[in-house]
Amino acid sequence: MIGRITGFGIALLIGAVSASLLPPVSAALLRAAKVLRLPSMPPAEPVAGTQPQRQVEAGPDRQETNILKLSDERIALARIPTAPARAEQLQRHISVTGTIVPAGDRITRVPVKVAGTISELRKRLGDTVQRGEVVAVIDSREIADVRSEFLASGVNLTLQRLAYERTQSLWERRVTAEQQYIQARATYQEAQLRHDLARQKLLALGLDPNDVSVPAPGDVATESVSRLRQYPVLALAGGRVVERRVDVGASVGQQNDPTEIYTIADLSTVWIELAVSLPDLPQLRSGQRVAAIATMGSAAGQQEGKIAFVSPLLDQNTRQARVVAEIPNPDDVWRPGTFVTADVIISDADVPIGVPHAALQTIGGETVVFVRVPGGFEKRSVTVGAQDHRIIEITAGLQAGEEIAVANTFVLKAEIGRSRMQD
Repeated sequence: MIGRITGFGIALLIGAVSASLLPPVSAALLRAAKVLRLPSMPPAEPVAGTQPQRQVEAGPDRQETNILKLSDERIALARIPTAPARAEQLQRHISVTGTIVPAGDRITRVPVKVAGTISELRKRLGDTVQRGEVVAVIDSREIADVRSEFLASGVNLTLQRLAYERTQSLWERRVTAEQQYIQARATYQEAQLRHDLARQKLLALGLDPNDVSVPAPGDVATESVSRLRQYPVLALAGGRVVERRVDVGASVGQQNDPTEIYTIADLSTVWIELAVSLPDLPQLRSGQRVAAIATMGSAAGQQEGKIAFVSPLLDQNTRQARVVAEIPNPDDVWRPGTFVTADVIISDADVPIGVPHAALQTIGGETVVFVRVPGGFEKRSVTVGAQDHRIIEITAGLQAGEEIAVANTFVLKAEIGRSRMQD
């Protein structure tokens, strides 16, 4: 071993002396030196009073890798809303599929009360109708007779009243006999009764007696005959016309004729028809909250309502019970016939911290949230607990009050992936 080291030292000395004079020889000596293998030397001990050099780790600090730097403008452009982490309420629920139908107590038929012919239809399908609005006009001989009877009884009542007042005045002065006075009073009372009966007939047909003027004696001919036979059909409730059953000129009110003109539905509130299996029925009752979730292709989204009815009977074929839920529909986005999923809320449970499902992402096998920090977001690993269709409980990794991204977090996940690819 000593001989090898001595030979190597001599070779180096010769190479250093003759490098300028004999380049080929020095190059050969250097190649020979590389072939030789010297034993590894232990690292030098640090000099007393000096600090050993620290090895520099490759890659950024771990905390820096969790920070996603984004300006406020970019966050606003990506539409990433934030909200503080807070206590939430988890809901245990049963999911049942159903169908939107018009509310049964908000469907109104416009009936035909007199026999006649349709002369006007003032509403088309889809039109909005107000309660008491005239929606159609019928030409009817029957209504002409009723109005004529009312007018005639009014005229007769006026005449009999004048006759009674004149007879009463004469009897009080003892100019006429008491028998004539009694007869005049009875005739007047009979005229009052006949006029009241004629009024009741008008009211039964939905007409206002105040709209039928009582002409003075001798002016009956001024009442238009065409106006006497026109019967205005009024809407009994407000809503939208969803069905028209007759056309102009159609005969109505007689045997085998249509008995309805329109169907009007108030869709400001709709029902969800649900078919619930027997094992789930004991958990349902009227008044429970329901979250209706629209199926794919519908813009309705989600709406909360309540169970209005739980049938005590089972269908003989399906062995399921009919359950009706009621939800508001102020914008008419829940259209009858739409299939929905109804989440019936069975019970509630409070959790200290809960976040929406959209706030969570999975990165590298870890569940993370994005906490708002100055200059961007911090990717934070969290531990999740119980959950429902809206909220997931956070059991570790997040404090109440911390501001987190609650929607469109996939944008932040994609940004982290892009940054890693660039690195």
